[in-house]
Amino acid sequence: MAKTTDFTKVFSDMFTSMPMDMTAFNDAFKAQAAFGEKMSKVALEAAEKSTEISSKWTKDTISKMSDVTSVKAEPTDYTKAMTDFASAQAEMAAETMAAFAEVAKKVQMETVELMMAAGKEASEEASASFKKATAEVTSAAKKATAAAAK
Repeated sequence: MAKTTDFTKVFSDMFTSMPMDMTAFNDAFKAQAAFGEKMSKVALEAAEKSTEISSKWTKDTISKMSDVTSVKAEPTDYTKAMTDFASAQAEMAAETMAAFAEVAKKVQMETVELMMAAGKEASEEASASFKKATAEVTSAAKKATAAAAK
C-alpha cells in the first residue's frame, strides 16, 4: 500500500525558514479582544437597563390593573376606571419610550467613542509599522548598495 506523506515536517520547516514577527499578530489579537470586551460591556449594560425599564413598566401596569378589576358600585365607575387606566398607560408609555431612547442614545455615544478610539489606535499602529518598515527597507537598500559598490 502507498504511504501517506506527512506534511507536518515540511510545513514546520517552511514556516521556520520564513522570518516572521508574530508580535504584530499577537498585538492585533489582544487589541481586538479588548475592543470586543468594551463593546460587549456597552451592549450588556444597555440590555440590563432596558430590562429594568421594561420590568418597571410591567409592574406599574399590573398595579394599575387592580383599580380596573375591582368591583364598582355604579356602571359608570367601570368606565371611569378604564379611562383612568388608559390615561395612566399613555403616560407610562411616553415615559418608558423616553427612557428607552435615553438608553439608545447612551449606547450610540459610547459606540461612537469606542470606534473613534479604535480608529485612532489603528492609525497610530499603522503609522508606526510603516515607519519601521521604511527604516528596514532603507537600511537593506543601503547595505545592498554598499555591497554592490565593493
